[in-house]
Amino acid sequence: MQTSAKGRADLKLHEGEVLKAYRDPVGILTIGVGLTSASGVIKVRPGMVITAEESDRLLTLALRRNYEPRVAKVMPKAKQHEFDGAVGFDFNTGAIHRASWVKAWMLQNWVQVEAKLKLWNKGGGKVLPGLVRRREAEYQLIRFGRYESDKGIKQLANPGAAKIALPLTPEELVNVIDGFERLGFRLGASEVLLSEKVVRAFQKKYDLTVDGILGRATLSTLQRALDARGKAKPTAAVGAASGGVSVADPADIPGLEAMPWLTEAVFAGAALYALWLAWRYRDQIAAAVQSPLPRVAAFLRSF
Repeated sequence: MQTSAKGRADLKLHEGEVLKAYRDPVGILTIGVGLTSASGVIKVRPGMVITAEESDRLLTLALRRNYEPRVAKVMPKAKQHEFDGAVGFDFNTGAIHRASWVKAWMLQNWVQVEAKLKLWNKGGGKVLPGLVRRREAEYQLIRFGRYESDKGIKQLANPGAAKIALPLTPEELVNVIDGFERLGFRLGASEVLLSEKVVRAFQKKYDLTVDGILGRATLSTLQRALDARGKAKPTAAVGAASGGVSVADPADIPGLEAMPWLTEAVFAGAALYALWLAWRYRDQIAAAVQSPLPRVAAFLRSF
């Protein structure tokens, strides 16, 4: 069995489809429908651009190589909508072979299917609203054949508002707007919702496709920029300030004067931490220096 056209539409709705390579929140280069180099169907390179037709071909290849065979193996008697929902789950988690809800499905114990499926709602040890929503959508599809893509996506109604390519709750949209403002992308006194102008400005600065659409690449880059800002805050004796690394004054640490080697270790640790941050968030540094130093920005984005 293969994923149906409606199943693929649901997958694209949840994963997003991006035709220019971008980094996900943890820095992994991604393109198309959530494809990384680990998918085995493409080697994603910085700045890579593909067509919609190529994206669709790569998705087909990834589904047939990686996900559809696994789902078919553990759910051999699945109906089409059950198969589509399970493929979406495996695409997101890679865990269909060990998910306990599958055993409940085999027994047609729908109470347990729902309960166990919805346990897969955490990322980094925290419950994530996006995963809560996605698990609910997968349950509705597996149990009742309700495809999320049939609902369409609500657009912001005010003139000049950005288009939204992914399903977002009002609370998530408020958090997105707050994130843009924290990074200096102001809405303006007369604007009550996120404007296309703001999204385009952000996309231009971070070397994304400038289309004014709030999609996966823009949201991932926004999260990454906020994470980078958070990492740059001073923690313990090491922190980033004014573009550099700040270290606690040795005079402020009791007994440190008697251990000069410890002073050197603190400074060495601070330097290594700064280098690690610079490497991990080199794309964010590129965005910061793009205007005055475009060649440096291009170099930082090249690897």
